[in-house]
Amino acid sequence: MSEPVRLHILITTLPGRGREQVDAFERLAPLVRAEEGCLQYDLHRVSGDPDRFVLVEQWSSRAALAAHEVTAHMIEADAASPAFRAGPAEVIELAPDPVA
Repeated sequence: MSEPVRLHILITTLPGRGREQVDAFERLAPLVRAEEGCLQYDLHRVSGDPDRFVLVEQWSSRAALAAHEVTAHMIEADAASPAFRAGPAEVIELAPDPVA
């Protein structure tokens, strides 16, 4: 059985454009959460900064994550995000086991 994949994705929007990130997430989240293998898909604003976010994702397997990345809704979202994001998101994959 394959290990779950946990991601923290750091997102910074252009100054004053954080609301556009929230709106995009609110449209996208129900579609992503309905995908096979999606265990978690949550956006958190960084405290004190309305233009910085952390997207927390967990997928049941690498195959589920790979399938997610090529869905029509993700391709569309990725194409639209440069309009309000300050740059590419930073994807951090967490190790499978927590540090004691």
